[in-house]
Amino acid sequence: MKTRDRILDCALQLFNEQGEPNVSTLEIANELGISPGNLYYHFHGKEPVVLGLFERFEEALLPLLDPPLDVRLDAEDYWLFLHLIVERMSQYRFLFQDLSNLTGRLPKLARGVRNLINAVKRTLAALLASLKAQGQVQSDTQALGQLVEQITLTLLFSLDYQRVLARQGDVGVVVYQVMMLVAPHLHQPSRQAAEEMAVRYLEG
Repeated sequence: MKTRDRILDCALQLFNEQGEPNVSTLEIANELGISPGNLYYHFHGKEPVVLGLFERFEEALLPLLDPPLDVRLDAEDYWLFLHLIVERMSQYRFLFQDLSNLTGRLPKLARGVRNLINAVKRTLAALLASLKAQGQVQSDTQALGQLVEQITLTLLFSLDYQRVLARQGDVGVVVYQVMMLVAPHLHQPSRQAAEEMAVRYLEG
């Protein structure tokens, strides 16, 4: 593995465990057993390390934000899509532990995060519109617009909310929360099926 990739892997682990503000480039170098100069050769400070990790996160998430909307998907496929998004976010959870301060310090990161959030919202809106076209959603467009906002907020902050409560960030809990937000907007029997599947996520 290239040194640059090893640095990013190590930084991701330390940032997730300790929080990005609490980790220095010196600590990353020490953890890897390389000199600070070697790290500096690849990353001129901590900001490029954070941006490098965000680029990785984007690369992992963007393929999920282009689902085949012209294909009729089973309900399970929509929930799997949500599960995969939350998994990716969990892998890079340090980004969301202090998002406002992190983006305030790093304007380039702020632009990237805003673009990614907008992409997530567009995808959610398109998926809900697809479900509505299939006759599974009963709510009007305005209500679905608010639902997109609620889902986005849950995706962004639920893992950190669990951390504040001294709980282990659980991907299944986040998916459950999102499914229970969506369920009241569904027609029966889609609503019942979603609620039953949500409980399975919570239990498993």
